[in-house]
Amino acid sequence: MPTVAVDKEDLYLALGRTYTTEEFDELCFEFGIELDEDTSQGELPVVNGVQERPQLKIEIPANRYDMLCFEGIARALNIFLGRASLPNYRLSKPEKLQQLIVKPETTQIRQYISGAILRGIKFTPRRYESFIGLQDKLHNNLCRNRTLVSMGTHDIDTIDGPFTYEALPPEEFSFIPLNQTKEMTGKELMEYYDGDKHLGRFLHIIRDSPVYPVVLDSKRRVCSLPPIINSERSKITLDTKNVLIEVTAIDKTKVEIVVNQLVAMFSEYCDEPFTIEPIEIVSPHNGESRIAPDISPRATTAEVSYINGCCGFKQTAEELTKLLSKMSLTATVSQKDADILDVLVPCTRPDILHQCDIMEDAGIAYGFNKLDRTFPGESGTIGDPFSLNKVSDIIRREVAMAGWLEVLPLILCSHDENFKYLRRVDDNQTAVKLANPKTLEYQVVRTSLLPGALKTIRENRKHSLPIKVFEVSDVAFKNEKLERKSYNERHWTAVYVGRTSGFEIVHGLLDRIMEMLRVPWIKESDFGVPGYFITQKDDETFFPGRAAAVYYRTKQDPSKTVKIGSFGILHPEVLEHFELSSVVASALEINIEYFV
Repeated sequence: MPTVAVDKEDLYLALGRTYTTEEFDELCFEFGIELDEDTSQGELPVVNGVQERPQLKIEIPANRYDMLCFEGIARALNIFLGRASLPNYRLSKPEKLQQLIVKPETTQIRQYISGAILRGIKFTPRRYESFIGLQDKLHNNLCRNRTLVSMGTHDIDTIDGPFTYEALPPEEFSFIPLNQTKEMTGKELMEYYDGDKHLGRFLHIIRDSPVYPVVLDSKRRVCSLPPIINSERSKITLDTKNVLIEVTAIDKTKVEIVVNQLVAMFSEYCDEPFTIEPIEIVSPHNGESRIAPDISPRATTAEVSYINGCCGFKQTAEELTKLLSKMSLTATVSQKDADILDVLVPCTRPDILHQCDIMEDAGIAYGFNKLDRTFPGESGTIGDPFSLNKVSDIIRREVAMAGWLEVLPLILCSHDENFKYLRRVDDNQTAVKLANPKTLEYQVVRTSLLPGALKTIRENRKHSLPIKVFEVSDVAFKNEKLERKSYNERHWTAVYVGRTSGFEIVHGLLDRIMEMLRVPWIKESDFGVPGYFITQKDDETFFPGRAAAVYYRTKQDPSKTVKIGSFGILHPEVLEHFELSSVVASALEINIEYFV
């Protein structure tokens, strides 16, 4: 969970009273957050000759983006304590909207952009520090180190609209980066910040792209190079009164969440509190135009009976609406059904995804310590294992009893180990590949269990022969038609290494496991009869003429024959790739999900 440090004196002033450390710790517990440290209880550090003010370090749940700054914590606690109501976030109506025009080239690199303007904002040193701190916290948390989303903030009085969002080759633009004095092109900037410990770790996001995303004003002056750095020209300071916020992303949902969090937290300091000036996002290439940000509350529903049943209390619908108001949710009893609450979720609460989240908030507002303590009665049950896990355990037990050792290698492997080393060709449609692997050993999610077993044998090749190992675990495959674009599949592999091939040993192990799974042996010609059979079939991973495919006909549909795996004597080139050229080996690998 992220930890947010807030000024102790300022927070207690915002909450209307002082607390002892124990009292504030109890308040945090009641709200569902945790006080990690009160720095006033120790010796305060001295920074630049000035003693640091006492701070409270508070652990915030990772999904509560609205509490990643002082303003969010103070506001949420005040609403929880009944000292304040949910702010009325609203958009102003300027005479002319500032425009941000999106060019079609941006679809190549970072296609989404949003933004807003905070007019008449009043910064103090601590407010300014909190403003920058919230951006850093969001970058590290929701934005995944700027890979998904990045923010830029500008003094709009130093630049001229309308603004454009473009994608340009790195040699075709130049500007003075933030806190620098020398003008640089995009290419020079990459070289300059390559060794920078702060910005250097973000360069990989766009470095290898032929075009870089750039925000420019009407005079073609660069405002920012997302997700790396802003321009010195539009730098915000304590004297800045009007702030332009621009947020670029590769995720359409998260870009709006980030904008809403920034404007909701710091519009409090505008001349008209909680009033945000919108901007118009224009995309001429697709004819789209929209007003950003969208700060309207989101409508959803929750069942009174569901909330009461999960929390174990008996609150009326009206009582639940009062509880939810303490958690910044606006709830009313539905006119159509007294068991339904119509809930308005503010723009600051993107963590509310389901009525279970509303139920959790109701429980927090009611009080953890007030919930009845009950002993599990007749409802206490013992969970059954998933069928697939039960079959996996049967196979593990039987193979181990046959004298084989189970191995547990990593699910990630190198691209060569998964394909080239097994003499297989990558069709670019099978394996799930990591976009930014840290080492060559972890490039793809394995599509076969064989590389892991063979690597384990390689590291133990000095042990006496024969070596017999097995694994029952998941592999992964791509499927663009699925929501997650991939799926897992449970496999079983066994590898025998010795002075002789051991083909008959692997074959015998397969027959033994099939017998224990009550899968009968059948002939290929036994159409309509459930069971398994094998046929000779060459496979690039195995020695020519020394491999077989395993086929299966299920009880549910014995007319359908499916290939579930293969086994045979491993090809000498495969063994050589895994530094096992001095031995011979046989292996099998089958998909066991058909036995569930």
